[in-house]
Amino acid sequence: MIRVLLRPLLGRTRRQLTCQRTVELVTDYLEGALPDRQRARFEAHLAGCVHCTRYLEQMGATIRALGHLEVASVPPEVLAELVTVYRRVRSDRRAGD
Repeated sequence: MIRVLLRPLLGRTRRQLTCQRTVELVTDYLEGALPDRQRARFEAHLAGCVHCTRYLEQMGATIRALGHLEVASVPPEVLAELVTVYRRVRSDRRAGD
């Protein structure tokens, strides 16, 4: 009962995403990897959050720009470190879901 009364004051229900969670899901969203329900929640958050919308645009631009780099132009040790960090982040993200 109290939650129902406080919901308008809090401005968010449990089903709405926070900015932090939205940022965590940006890559999956851009890759088209979000399930329909989660994608809908993600897009609903973007509709009301200019900051996350800007972040999404920046990430999209970064991915497009980096997509033009050739793998050979990245030193092997840097590439190995990036792959390690990416795998760790993905693993942590999946463990948190």
